[in-house]
Amino acid sequence: MYILLAAATTFEIEPTMALLEKQDFIFNNHEVEVLITGIGQVSATYLLTYNLHNKKPDLVIQAGIAGSFSTELLPGQTILIKQDTFGDVGMEEKEIFTTAFDAGFANKNDFPFTDGWLVNKHPSLNGTSFTVVKAITINKVTDSLTQKAQLINIFSPQIETMEGAALHYVCIQENVPFVQIRSISNEVGERDKNKWKVKEAIENLNEGLQKLINEL
Repeated sequence: MYILLAAATTFEIEPTMALLEKQDFIFNNHEVEVLITGIGQVSATYLLTYNLHNKKPDLVIQAGIAGSFSTELLPGQTILIKQDTFGDVGMEEKEIFTTAFDAGFANKNDFPFTDGWLVNKHPSLNGTSFTVVKAITINKVTDSLTQKAQLINIFSPQIETMEGAALHYVCIQENVPFVQIRSISNEVGERDKNKWKVKEAIENLNEGLQKLINEL
């Protein structure tokens, strides 16, 4: 199997990259190519699309850290994402945010969306030992308590990232199987970065990522 491993930064998947380099980018008999997309939806969308058109992989895996809205998800916990969407596309008036779907500018079921969500149907999400969650993707890390409350009220998400929905959008459009794996580094809205668990999240992310590839 040819796997395209995508991440926003080298930092997030550095342990796995070091292992891949020692093994000539072969992992469990799979050929693995690494794509660093940069932070954010725009660069992730462009580089994923460009790479899929140049050499179509059997599977795309996007790996990274994430913020959590849910107290049920522990710092450092590694999860898989079932559905994702763009959480900041819409209009905000008088501190009330309305999605483009709810404003009537887009249909919630226009391809590749299903009821406003980009749903991953990959079989690895069924019967997995990882917790499977719902995510939103935004252009900036949430710090505002107002924005956090808006996002919870509209989407009831469990995590947020800055690139996840781009992966879902591109791969569903291109009919390429994909998996998004994340590890929790912080609580959404937490301003004190001394409470963030970035080191633990990255360690667990890479352990989970390697386990995921081993199980393919």
